[in-house]
Amino acid sequence: MEKPRFPAFDAHNHLGEDFGGGWDQRPLSQLLDMLDQAGIVHYLDLDGGWGEHLLNAHLDHFKQPAPDRFQVFGGVDWAKWPELGDDFPAWAAGRLRVQKERGAEGLKIWKGLGLQVGDHLGNLVDVDDPRLDPIWQAAGELDLPVVIHVADPPAFFDSFDETNERWEELKNHPDWAFISPPFPPFLHIVEGLASIVARHPQTTFIGAHVGCFAENLGWVGALLDRCPNFNVDISARIGELGRQPYTSRRFFLRYADRILFGSDMGPYPEAYRVIYRFLETDDEYFNYNAAPIPMQGRWYVHGLYLPDEILSKVYNLNAERIFLNHG
Repeated sequence: MEKPRFPAFDAHNHLGEDFGGGWDQRPLSQLLDMLDQAGIVHYLDLDGGWGEHLLNAHLDHFKQPAPDRFQVFGGVDWAKWPELGDDFPAWAAGRLRVQKERGAEGLKIWKGLGLQVGDHLGNLVDVDDPRLDPIWQAAGELDLPVVIHVADPPAFFDSFDETNERWEELKNHPDWAFISPPFPPFLHIVEGLASIVARHPQTTFIGAHVGCFAENLGWVGALLDRCPNFNVDISARIGELGRQPYTSRRFFLRYADRILFGSDMGPYPEAYRVIYRFLETDDEYFNYNAAPIPMQGRWYVHGLYLPDEILSKVYNLNAERIFLNHG
């Protein structure tokens, strides 16, 4: 699978050092050549969510010289809450307006919300803390879609030992283990996501990584049914989707207008081609990433063999409607 069936809009990716090393320090032509090889016509860079210094740098290096190929999202500086106290939510909402004026085209929320973000009193902040409503409201008023990642795979909240199916991954990344307690339970965090999506129907939310719960497509589908403002991307969850191929295919067919293509693996053709194989072929029992050993767990996946009318929506039409046409 050299290229996708239709030109693809990557709605969840990065260009920072964790994804191959500082693309803002390389000639832009190198990046565009790689994307052309992979059939990626538009690339959503979420690294502006790490801070306004990255937002500004990436707008200058990627968006300004190639405005038709990139979008860069902004974020919330949670570290300011202890300093600003009760004024923090209004301040953060105001920064969204500044970021949009600078060129940000959306808001990225990282998984620290619900796991690590604390207020000025030293308390852990729930995802659906009502004090944050001004942020979600401002995003809606400014027509800034919100790509939100809360929690992590449920296995990361289980015992950190050899009985965990993602034991090898957690050994390589022990900071990804969020055993409850002391961390909040997984369901408490994702139910907080469902709460804010329902509470702010005028704001467009995209649940990263299949709505943050790829292991339970029934839960994700129920939220999609309840909330027309909710969408999902499939980034970094081919491993989960591909080991439940019948359920996943039904999910794609039912919610074809609400699912976005995304990689979260950097701008590398070999990583994209595995996803194309998963979406487009009926191949059985193959590795779900480009590495020799599956990196999320030692299982293989099955292709979904989606029809063209579904592929065209997932690859680009849905993302164009949400991110480019905004409506």
